Amino acid sequence: MRLVRLMKVFVTRRIPPEGSAALARAADCEVEQWDSDEPIPTEDLERGVAGAHGLLCLLSDRIDKKLLDTAGASLKVISTMSAGVDHLALDEIKKRGIRVGYTPDVLTDTTAELAVSLLLTTCRRLPEAIEEVKTGGWTSWKPLWMCGYGLTHSTVGIVGLGRIGQAIARRLKPFGVQRFLYTGRQPRPQEAAEFQAEFVSIPQLASESDFVVVACSLTPATKGLCNKDFFQRMKKMAVFVNISRGEVVDQDDLYQALASGQIAAAGLDVTTPEPLPTNHPLLTLKNCVILPHIGSATHRTRNIMSLLAANNLLAGLRGEPMPSELKL
Repeated sequence: MRLVRLMKVFVTRRIPPEGSAALARAADCEVEQWDSDEPIPTEDLERGVAGAHGLLCLLSDRIDKKLLDTAGASLKVISTMSAGVDHLALDEIKKRGIRVGYTPDVLTDTTAELAVSLLLTTCRRLPEAIEEVKTGGWTSWKPLWMCGYGLTHSTVGIVGLGRIGQAIARRLKPFGVQRFLYTGRQPRPQEAAEFQAEFVSIPQLASESDFVVVACSLTPATKGLCNKDFFQRMKKMAVFVNISRGEVVDQDDLYQALASGQIAAAGLDVTTPEPLPTNHPLLTLKNCVILPHIGSATHRTRNIMSLLAANNLLAGLRGEPMPSELKL
């Protein structure tokens, strides 16, 4: 009887049960996993990936040239449990003929829900209000106390009208938003028509929006896009929200804008670095709400993501079409 050589698969973290189960059922694979909820140390990642045929990773795993060299010629497939791929050295990966799977569509609605939640939490100053209740600051109903900003009759600017940007606009529209602006690489008239959204320049979006929501991908063009110049153009009563990637924002410039009252408030689900150090200046500000990158964090969405990531990996290893392949 001819023995079939098993394909080695390395998984960089514990993943939700549906994805784990799919890998466990794969009789043609030998799966090794970093058995922790915490990030894998570099040396363990290098050891695990050496000689692997497939790698299932997360957005917090840096897959660079050095790691690819360590993996060697056996590595044929990388499947990332994320919509973003800025943690992958795509030029090197393409050069080596490695296929890439990702999970772009399954987290759209969940992330859009979180963006709206974060926007409302920030503009209505909910963390501050909760703290006042807990510490005895709530003494009576006062007309001028804890006033924030509402969405009705407002202008919302969305940086990046992709799948998530559209889903955010779709959810904000019933709140009575009067006008939607958007910016990006190019106009998207078909997608924008649903919201009567206007394509404008970055400076115009910054200066005319009451609320700015950043939902673009991280690229060389968007890195540091929201900087001192951007914040200086914003209205003093404007609220800034970022659910894309931390590096899109110059955090030093954002801190100065918030601390000086140049803008009213900011809500961030992403930062640089992640996690943000507990002594970071942004954490000292009452008008800055920071979440620990939980845009896709529902049980259902994370399970779907893990299953898609597992199926992408297995299909790639078997030479089959991936359910969601990044075309390089």
